[in-house]
Amino acid sequence: MLSNAAIVLMRDVFEQKGLFRSSRPVVKRIVAWGADAGPVALDHAAVVVSEQELLDELGCDGLDSKASSPSDWTIAASLPLPGGTMERRFGSRVASAIPVELRADSEPAACWMESLDRGWLFLIGNAPGAGWLLAVGDGAQESIGKSRLISGQIACFGREAGSFSSSPRIVSPLCGDDWFACGSAAMTFDPICGDGTAHAVREAILAAAVIRAIEDGGNAASLLAHYEARLMAGFRKHLELCLSFYRSGGSGEWWQGEALALRSGIGWCERRLGSAPGFDYRLNGFELQRV
Repeated sequence: MLSNAAIVLMRDVFEQKGLFRSSRPVVKRIVAWGADAGPVALDHAAVVVSEQELLDELGCDGLDSKASSPSDWTIAASLPLPGGTMERRFGSRVASAIPVELRADSEPAACWMESLDRGWLFLIGNAPGAGWLLAVGDGAQESIGKSRLISGQIACFGREAGSFSSSPRIVSPLCGDDWFACGSAAMTFDPICGDGTAHAVREAILAAAVIRAIEDGGNAASLLAHYEARLMAGFRKHLELCLSFYRSGGSGEWWQGEALALRSGIGWCERRLGSAPGFDYRLNGFELQRV
């Protein structure tokens, strides 16, 4: 699911004003969050896009990275990274994804989210009468048996497509003398917030701007430190947003443990960022300028 903010950013970056206009819209978010909380319907602005649709929309199908001109810089968008990096993960939650058939009376342009005693569920339609269920915490079958909102939207379940760690993760360092970590190689976000795609696009813009500034004679150490600090600050902001959800989702041991891990991550980021009052550079379009 791509938020409206992510869509606007990608349309601007790729200079394609019609990007995702034919994608399946999500205009309502129905949420039951917190112990015994009833459902609340909220306006939403997003679209549902598969990975293949994303590649097709951006014209990426068939691109050959080996055909690019040689470069002194490596952009690592997937693992492994250069030696000397360390991964930090803040939480232990695992998510599983399951295709489902929706009930005939389910709203076609809505998504649903609810908290349980040991995790949370998210349901979204991706085609007429079909959708995906994301279960975080306990297994999907166990969780759906405790559901008071989402279970009523599902007619039947398919086979689990797989499971993955869904707690926020970051590597350190995020760049070096001739390389940058970007996208999922740099960090992964908790799907509870849905802002990972937009953040990855911003990372790519910043990495390109830093390379350009260095090639134009800028101080490499200062510019690389700016890249590291900006990404670290963005990750900290994500942890803070996640913490607000995990504080309010429930009061049991599972929720308390995951919230504690997030607070640990926020503290780690703050120690890495130090007490610096601000940043030495700012983006002006796709160019970095000294403040």
